[in-house]
Amino acid sequence: MTLHPLDNRFALGQTVITPNALEHLQPDEVLRALKRHAAGDWGDVCPEDREENELSLRGGFRLFSVYRSVAGDKFWVITEADRSATTVLMPEDY
Repeated sequence: MTLHPLDNRFALGQTVITPNALEHLQPDEVLRALKRHAAGDWGDVCPEDREENELSLRGGFRLFSVYRSVAGDKFWVITEADRSATTVLMPEDY
């Protein structure tokens, strides 16, 4: 699965993954999550975080998504406010 810039609602910047997330997540799960995140599908965030992300898109603030792996592990995708980088990480990596 490839990411197509035209499908994105915002720039991901440099994408990085923590060593812990790299160890626990399958590459296709990470790519799928990045594609969803870039398209504005925030995953399993609460309604308040979903609303905050929509405001952050317009205001240029940090974007936060929550997903689950096939194994049931929760992981996060965070894009920095300046859109310079997007990080895939496990909650315990924060």
